Amino acid sequence: MTGKKGVIGILTGGGDVPGLNPAIRAVTIRALREGWQVIGIRRGWAGLIDVERDQDAENGNNFQLLTEEVVNKAGRTGGTFLHTSRTNPSRVRRDRLPPHLQKKYTNEVNDLTPEVLQNLSFLGIDYLVPIGGDDTLSYAVRMFQEGVKVVAIPKTMDNDVPGTDYCIGFSTCVTRTIELTNSLRTVAGSHERLLVLEVFGRYAGFTALLPTMAGAANRCVIPEYKFDIEKLADLLMLDRRYNPSKYSVVLVSEGAMFKGGEMVFADKTTDAFGHAKLGGMGDLISARLKELTAQHNKGRMVDTVTQKLGYLVRCGDPDAIDSIVPMAYGNLALDLILKSMHGRMVVLKNGRYDNIPIDIIAGRKKAVDVERFYNSERLRPNFESFEMTPLFIMTSDKM
Repeated sequence: MTGKKGVIGILTGGGDVPGLNPAIRAVTIRALREGWQVIGIRRGWAGLIDVERDQDAENGNNFQLLTEEVVNKAGRTGGTFLHTSRTNPSRVRRDRLPPHLQKKYTNEVNDLTPEVLQNLSFLGIDYLVPIGGDDTLSYAVRMFQEGVKVVAIPKTMDNDVPGTDYCIGFSTCVTRTIELTNSLRTVAGSHERLLVLEVFGRYAGFTALLPTMAGAANRCVIPEYKFDIEKLADLLMLDRRYNPSKYSVVLVSEGAMFKGGEMVFADKTTDAFGHAKLGGMGDLISARLKELTAQHNKGRMVDTVTQKLGYLVRCGDPDAIDSIVPMAYGNLALDLILKSMHGRMVVLKNGRYDNIPIDIIAGRKKAVDVERFYNSERLRPNFESFEMTPLFIMTSDKM
């Protein structure tokens, strides 16, 4: 495949978030108008594994040519029309190998990077634009190290990709969390209960801390600080006592941990990047809180309302920020390509758009700065020293 000036490949990997389609649209429209051809890789890195290097092969499920008509139709919607997966080409289990590679690779776990590189060449891709979180982009670093011209765009509603103050999907996640929490208040208030809401956040607590800071909840527990359940019960019952409607609210990160405990996993399976599925921390906290409420309520337990917000905060259309930032990120990516620059990730730092070396992702984690932003005695955000902080206030990532 050839284009007038060259060919750009785009893929989306990891969890879906609102804002992916606007980013794809921004890259594509600018690229087409600059004389480039754009190929959308389907299902993230999985599409580059499954490609058959035969001009007569049926590869429609693995990639598609992008046009203005295609991206304009999807550009205002949520999710990703290119689809996504959590495939890690460097660790593909034998039972997940595409049929045409099953005789070639016989180990239980196989590194298919050579196939990915050959498939990129087969498709004639000159620049690759992966849009994803630290798992997707960690393999993008591998591609860069293998000689592929990569320009990355950060995406994750947890907002935990290092090197940037903002990742696509975070604003909509916070907006939905606030909306859903406020909606569920009517249930908690009507029954005078404790409201326990579990949100995504494996290693970083931004998705619980920001809505709490915005007033959606009384307290929050996050992965960065192991909390005392008895202290949480004391605080929530105090909040309930002073609330005229006799209820209180806590937001729980899925990766939160009891003091002396570990993460709670839904099952023993892991994805291609080695992550076990989290789930159930909200239920555990809810059950324990109910037991502890009796000592604060004259021996009578207070019931709880428990809800896992989960996919409700990552579905649907993007909000304003997740429509504007992806547009800017896509155009920044094209700016770099037109300057023949690669091995970079577009970012927002200190309120300004910029780009940084992509390999900053390797070996670094971004998490809440507990000492600065979390009051561990009150199990809630610190509401002070906001001067010169980013739009969303918190980042522990230091450049």
